[in-house]
Amino acid sequence: MKGIGIIGCGKISQIRHIPEYLDNPSARIVGVCDFNMERARQIAEQLGAKAYSSAEELLADPQIDAVSVCVANNAHCEVTVKALRAGKDVLCEKPMATNIEECELMVRTAAECGRKLMIGQNQRLADAHVKAKELLEQGAIGKVLTFRTAFGHSGPESWSVDPGRGTWFFDRKKAVMGVMADLGIHKTDLIQHLLGQKIVATTARLVTLDKKGPDGELIGVDDNAICIYEMDGGAIGTMTASWTYYGAEDNSTVLYGTLGNMTVYDIDRAPIVIRRNDGSVTEYEVGQIQTNANQTKSGIIDSFIDCLENDTEPSISGADVLAAMKAVFASIRSSEEGVRVTIDR
Repeated sequence: MKGIGIIGCGKISQIRHIPEYLDNPSARIVGVCDFNMERARQIAEQLGAKAYSSAEELLADPQIDAVSVCVANNAHCEVTVKALRAGKDVLCEKPMATNIEECELMVRTAAECGRKLMIGQNQRLADAHVKAKELLEQGAIGKVLTFRTAFGHSGPESWSVDPGRGTWFFDRKKAVMGVMADLGIHKTDLIQHLLGQKIVATTARLVTLDKKGPDGELIGVDDNAICIYEMDGGAIGTMTASWTYYGAEDNSTVLYGTLGNMTVYDIDRAPIVIRRNDGSVTEYEVGQIQTNANQTKSGIIDSFIDCLENDTEPSISGADVLAAMKAVFASIRSSEEGVRVTIDR
């Protein structure tokens, strides 16, 4: 059984990491820490664990074998590197870090320390995405030519552990990036995973349209992002991320191939629908995707524990996620400079 430490007791740890560790018979939560010590104490008491006042104190506990890093974006790299150097395996929430140098440092440190580094890109593990990848590899719609993928909801202020306009997601110092890193990283990583292709160029526009901070002024990070991605296999398509999809959440992907098209997690249809050129339609009733209002098991924690128990590479390693992070940072640069940006691989 693996002893687990939770660093950061915000909403993502409360709705995903903690429940899924509790549900895994090979994991035991030993300790938690948070900048809000009262929050850490309350959660520790509920879990029968120990509350620590700092990450350093938690990392010094020899009973802890691995940690979940669930802090604000700006601290991902620092905390992850400290954990790896303390001999702990790490599951770090997305986005991996706030610049490519930090991401590469995390990967390099894991290798140097002989520890495992996994990133919480849970969309790869969603039932329909697993099935869609299988179908695409079987050639169900032929060669994918174009695509559109989107992730949008009404914004983090409605579900953050500290809800409202004061959420850290809107604070540029803590979040550094906005919806592009919060939601856009999911679909950026997913489209590469589904197609088995890497993004080689991006033309992007990141804007702040509606979200306001406590002062009533527009927030300092993006609340909408639209990117045109060019893939190394020849496909081209769009990725949209939004915090201003008021109403129903959109988490859909549509792939257009030479033999037909495939919709994945369309709001009003089965999780996967394939419409072929011959007029046939096939629906696949697999599990629905998680939403903020309906949290189901993500599979990310089980996958992490499995790689620890069996001493295998994480299914979604830090090294594997570097390509998606490069595309995110390239998209930010594209928007800032108003140019198409090519991505080194």
